[in-house]
Amino acid sequence: MVHRVTICSGRNFRVDSPPGHALMTPELAHELHRVLDRFGRDITNGCGNKVGVFFKPGIFGHHKVGRAADIYAVGGVGFDIWKRRWDAAQQKVARVKNAFERQTILENERRNNLGWRLYKTLQNCGRWSQPHGFPIQLFGPWTREEGAWKLISYIVLKAHRDHIHVAK
Repeated sequence: MVHRVTICSGRNFRVDSPPGHALMTPELAHELHRVLDRFGRDITNGCGNKVGVFFKPGIFGHHKVGRAADIYAVGGVGFDIWKRRWDAAQQKVARVKNAFERQTILENERRNNLGWRLYKTLQNCGRWSQPHGFPIQLFGPWTREEGAWKLISYIVLKAHRDHIHVAK
């Protein structure tokens, strides 16, 4: 039996889900805690507020032994909504002819879209599992366009359209 722990709230983030939704190995909990604290610090700019993160338990593969975690919401908003906002901003950019206005739209969305920002923080700051011959274990709504492994199958992409999966 693999020892599993619950990830606890940190200095700059809080876990909004029930404790049983985020059972994982101590190694994964430590890495997620480190990255989520950094993300929360960047989001709150040290103003004392904590950004909320919501986990749901997975049932397949790495989840069975606690080597994976699924994050379904950040800042009280689900990733499906964050991704719809992202896509709407991209569509708006495609319709705008003025380069300055396009850049402004993109910068605003990158600054305000906590879902995208969390995905990018996990990508840029986390040390996730990458078994030999397999992709890095970070999947989410932005994987195909932003991820470390963009050649994701449609089946895997569809399965991760409403949450972010990480494994250590």
